[in-house]
Amino acid sequence: MKGNPVVHFEIYVQDMTRAKAFYESVLQVTLEKIPSPIPEMEMDMWFFPMDKDAPMSSYGAGGMLVKMEGFASGGSGTLVYFGCEDCAVQVARAVEFGGSLFQEKMAIGEHGFCALARDTEGNLIGFHSME
Repeated sequence: MKGNPVVHFEIYVQDMTRAKAFYESVLQVTLEKIPSPIPEMEMDMWFFPMDKDAPMSSYGAGGMLVKMEGFASGGSGTLVYFGCEDCAVQVARAVEFGGSLFQEKMAIGEHGFCALARDTEGNLIGFHSME
């Protein structure tokens, strides 16, 4: 398989207004509301921006914030990394906008740098950069 095999992720939240404000502020993006794909289930979903016209294998993972009954935030099974120019900037923003520092920017050899934070919902998230 060519390209990125990961095509989607979901970050579960309890307070969508708070979580949406956090991610939009930290990543400096605008999330897009989408309707529930299952009409009988009440789901509040906001997509991260992506090029929807690009071939799926070339744009990497799309993802969204999701609030729905039965899915708690703050789990520890999966860690999502957001790409950025300098991960120290994003991890500082995470703290500024209500999250908490988990791991400061650190070198990961030829693979660049990473930093970790907890979002406003208790989820552990990562930031990756090459500088």
